Amino acid sequence: MNDALFGIPYMDIYLVMGILVFFILLEIATGYWHRTQRTKGDWIQEMGGGFVLMLVLKPLIVLGAIFLFHSFFPSIQDSLGETSLWLSLLVFLLVDDFLQYWYHRSAHEYPFLWKLHRPHHQAEEMGFFVSYRNAFLYYVMMPNLWWLGIFTFLGGAKAMAIGLVLKQVIIISSHSTVQYDKFLYRYKFLQPLAVLWEHIFITPAFHHAHHGKSRRDGISDPNGNFGNMFSIWDQLFGTATFNREFPSEYGLDNDPKEHWTAAYLFPFIKSKDPNSELSKAHQKTKTTSAEPSSVHLEKGEKYLWCQCGMSKTQPFCDGSHHGTKFKPILFEAQRTGNARLCNCKLTKAGPFCDDSHVGV
Repeated sequence: MNDALFGIPYMDIYLVMGILVFFILLEIATGYWHRTQRTKGDWIQEMGGGFVLMLVLKPLIVLGAIFLFHSFFPSIQDSLGETSLWLSLLVFLLVDDFLQYWYHRSAHEYPFLWKLHRPHHQAEEMGFFVSYRNAFLYYVMMPNLWWLGIFTFLGGAKAMAIGLVLKQVIIISSHSTVQYDKFLYRYKFLQPLAVLWEHIFITPAFHHAHHGKSRRDGISDPNGNFGNMFSIWDQLFGTATFNREFPSEYGLDNDPKEHWTAAYLFPFIKSKDPNSELSKAHQKTKTTSAEPSSVHLEKGEKYLWCQCGMSKTQPFCDGSHHGTKFKPILFEAQRTGNARLCNCKLTKAGPFCDDSHVGV
């Protein structure tokens, strides 16, 4: 089987680069790059990291996976060679996206992986290059890149090439400032298409919510919407939030803004800022206490109650839950006045104290 896409060698690479150029031109045309507040370090992380990924890491990992499977499992080489192209494509995309969902979700739930993925969420502006903003080691450990090599070894190179192009369209468009899905939401006659599309594929609104700074805005869900190409996994595993609005703020609470070298090369280079999660001395510690806090709430205001027990602004969330399986609880005050909010984190009526701390 001729593995060159459309019979043209490296056509998949040309198409992916074409997609990048297309979104660059769209963002320039809409004036975004004139308004950007990105720093030099941001550009280095995003553009530099992207080119290292595409030109160095991805080819090396694919070749490494092929070499390993050829050494240990030679009998299964090209076992997909006679499989229908469309069936191979479907298998490639579903396995790839399933792996990416769980790797991405794990990067929000486990401390070490979070530190590798954290640069992705430090971006205070969206844009297609944010797609490639992660630590170097995050990509080395990414199962999807190894899957590219494995699938190629199995004889699915053409399906893989087509799949990569389709994936890039979804991934780059969902990070871009060109929010194409707003068009679908605007017109009533397009609503059936909008519902169908967003319940299959990742849209800009769906993924921008994941990059929002905090759930306090009622739009963002930085601890959900983990999908890469398909939204089906988030729906299946209970992490989907469909909100057709876009966050007003992106980034992280209490971000010390480390030098790009620490963000990209952690753990080989660590931050010198002791307040940074990427510093050698930094440790998250419990800040819970038995007694509840009496706090003044304003009717109609939204608050985030800390559930992880590590916030330095108890009883409210300060983002310390990132890298754990805890999520803060968003609530809206129903009246103006003082309320007793739980600090022991044992309440069954969170965020409010139910006296579970008594006797502990």
